[in-house]
Amino acid sequence: MSSTLNALAAIALWATLASLGTSLSHLPPFLLTGLALMIGSVMSWPLVLRNPRAWAVPVRTLALGIYGLFGFHFLLFIALRHAPPVEANLVNYLWPLFMVVLAPVLLPGVSLRPLHVVAALLGFAGAAIAILGARSGISTSAAGGSYWGFLPALGSAFIWASYSLWTQRVAAFPTTAIGLFGLVSGALSLGCHALLEPSIALSSRDWLLVTLCGLGPLGAAFFFWDMALKRGDARQIGILSYITPLASTALLLIVTQRPLSWTIALAAVLIIAAAVMGTRARG
Repeated sequence: MSSTLNALAAIALWATLASLGTSLSHLPPFLLTGLALMIGSVMSWPLVLRNPRAWAVPVRTLALGIYGLFGFHFLLFIALRHAPPVEANLVNYLWPLFMVVLAPVLLPGVSLRPLHVVAALLGFAGAAIAILGARSGISTSAAGGSYWGFLPALGSAFIWASYSLWTQRVAAFPTTAIGLFGLVSGALSLGCHALLEPSIALSSRDWLLVTLCGLGPLGAAFFFWDMALKRGDARQIGILSYITPLASTALLLIVTQRPLSWTIALAAVLIIAAAVMGTRARG
């Protein structure tokens, strides 16, 4: 597959993540994160059995992988259950913009241009509209909890952006190593579930959705994305990623049976425009 097809495959799978997470919001977040990441790592096992050194990565690289995969998904699943999912999903998609803004801080030799500042203001305006628009139809007593739910969405966006940038500062690792990141992150999450969360019995439907989540957006998507970045132009692939919030939001509106409000539409336009603007400035 070409780098473009690999990237599009990852984007198509990631577009389903918020909808699957919302459908499984009744599961404890550590349990959901752990099961999905463990299942997602399975597709790398045959390669590791043939070549065990495929998982031979430095401890620093492994820690970064756990930070990215575990932290991103755990906070996203928290956000989807404590804030209106459509708006929380849009706020989470500030991560491409965060990558541009954080690059001068986390990567040596990268500077911030005036267009980056404009893009940052547009992106945060979109996030503010999504958060404030979520107040419609929610009682005042529920406002505190709903506002709190956007903090994990912002945290999730920050983690994925910083993880993506820091991968450029560690030694190159094979795509197969992502399976190790998922396996260790999943085991850590299941350990936290055993210690901190009540046990729960999963229905047949739950297992089906968790398996789809693990094999798709928390599994194959990461392998496709890594292969795309290794084989293609990162700037062009980055621009393709802005299809994701549009597709994800559209699918989430269908799943939650919510109408497309002007606040959701405006927030999506501002966030995507900010991300594209930031990428062009970076290029």
